Amino acid sequence: MAHAVKGKFSVEYLLNLLLKSGLIGQGQTLSLAEDYGTALKNVKRGGEPRLLPQTDPLDYVVSLKLPLIGAADGRLIDDDVLAHLMAQDSGLQYLRVEQRELDIDYVTRLLPRSFAYRHLVLPLGIEGSVLKVGVRHPFYQAVLDDVRRVANVTTQPVILSQTNLRRLIGEIYAFNTSVKGATGLYAGGSGVGLEVSNLEQFVKLKNASEISDDDQHIKNLVDLLFGEAFDGQASDIHLEPKRDHLLVRMRFDGILHDMYRLPGVIHSAIISRIKTISRLDIAERRRPQDGRIKIAHKEREAEIRVSTVPVAFGEKAVLRILNPDAIFLDLRSMFFNPADYEKWTDFSSNPHGIILVSGPTGSGKTTTLYSTLRQLATPEVNVTTIEDPIEMIHEQFNQIAVQPKVGITFGGIIRTILRQDPDIIMVGEMRDKETAENAVQAALTGHLVLSTIHTNDAPSAVTRLVELGMEPFLVSSTVIGIMAQRLVRRICPYCSDDYVMTEKMALDLGFITQGDLNLKYGRGCEECRNTGYLGRLATVEVLPFSPALKTLILEGNQNAMDLKNMAREEGMTTLRENALELMLAGKTTIQEVLRVTAPD
Repeated sequence: MAHAVKGKFSVEYLLNLLLKSGLIGQGQTLSLAEDYGTALKNVKRGGEPRLLPQTDPLDYVVSLKLPLIGAADGRLIDDDVLAHLMAQDSGLQYLRVEQRELDIDYVTRLLPRSFAYRHLVLPLGIEGSVLKVGVRHPFYQAVLDDVRRVANVTTQPVILSQTNLRRLIGEIYAFNTSVKGATGLYAGGSGVGLEVSNLEQFVKLKNASEISDDDQHIKNLVDLLFGEAFDGQASDIHLEPKRDHLLVRMRFDGILHDMYRLPGVIHSAIISRIKTISRLDIAERRRPQDGRIKIAHKEREAEIRVSTVPVAFGEKAVLRILNPDAIFLDLRSMFFNPADYEKWTDFSSNPHGIILVSGPTGSGKTTTLYSTLRQLATPEVNVTTIEDPIEMIHEQFNQIAVQPKVGITFGGIIRTILRQDPDIIMVGEMRDKETAENAVQAALTGHLVLSTIHTNDAPSAVTRLVELGMEPFLVSSTVIGIMAQRLVRRICPYCSDDYVMTEKMALDLGFITQGDLNLKYGRGCEECRNTGYLGRLATVEVLPFSPALKTLILEGNQNAMDLKNMAREEGMTTLRENALELMLAGKTTIQEVLRVTAPD
């Protein structure tokens, strides 16, 4: 497919695109072009290169750091903006591409790494009989002709941002080198071969000593997986063995994404490498194991919790990434509604009593408790936590890990630490009668106890406590308040756009509104991995134990619906109502509200 664009790739071309789009003025265009020309001539004559930070036209325009007109977040004109403009001007498609969307083996076989790097060009895949080729500007006809001759198919250029292209090329070729090297090492009987299966008899069994977990290719591959997860702010990595391959998935903003299908032959070596650095027994494959790794990446540190368990075709490993920046947050920023923040701070300012956070696994309960404890942990108080396991080491807390084998349980250890003169106690989970009873005793003897409980909303936690064996009069006299919590994905600020939800659409979805709603959504961009979301927000339901609520519980009414109705009469905002407030404020989408919260 022939492709030609008049003119040439130059600073003048890019500046004229900005001018036509109204992003810079005529005088600014002439001045910047003149500055570039003068500096370029000076460099060619042997002048100071520092006078021209970037000789490439695209790099030069980006280096000017021109403000993007109309951008509320102070965004500058970058290579993504320029890629959009070049695509519109040339009539080419603009794409944002992730590594997982490409056939890495095909791409790396088609073009050598040196060619891809030198020309910043990358085959993206064949659609029909046409090979789509990623380029950074429309003036690539000679390079496209070379790719067409090598691939022996018709080529169609598509515009990618320069940043996207460089990242893809770097990741793909590095990843492919490690996978090929490791596969070559372990294929043909030089590695472990097929592993013990829980469902089938194994085909080949070798000693653990034959697993070369210190092989450089395996080290590089594991490091690349860690680095990609860390850079993308993934919360966990799942390594899932299948019959003939290893599936790698990562969770971004609470949603799992398939990332890679690696050759099954290297599965054992990867698991052994992870076990080695997390101090687990690499020879033990028939029982679950838990460990920890501390990693440093780009001057940042994080802890990784490792869990392995035998499944159908080998060992599955889940690596949970605990980022200190994400687990210790400013409490005020967690609450969208200032009234909810004030209620929560009132809870935690009490000298004694029980405060509970409810919600399912992964709803941010631990982050809320850790952030609250860090605010409360002054030199004047003794803070002790009981966790299973310890999520994040913090030097201001005295942290105890639950170890049932040696008698350290949630319930039992509370009695012990009361002799340690604590002021504040955090219990990882209120899970049984013993824990509940000892937490009550701690609260009655002048200690502040914070804990979590698994219920769908805040009022249901009262019912759950009674089911655990707490007397209603103890619930009403010791519990200060309960907060239910969920996490909704935040609209990406880099690609946020407006749309109108009609009154009929809102009614069809079950929302009563007067007139149309002006809402926001994320188009998808490189920053958010084309999902339209970047980060998450808490939607909360804060239930203070008012005198009226305590009376209702004392009278023997622990019905969650009755408690909820009374709390709403007293001003409690439910999880769904709080999420809708976030949606109306342009923070999240209607899809997230419906996905995360239940109707009231």
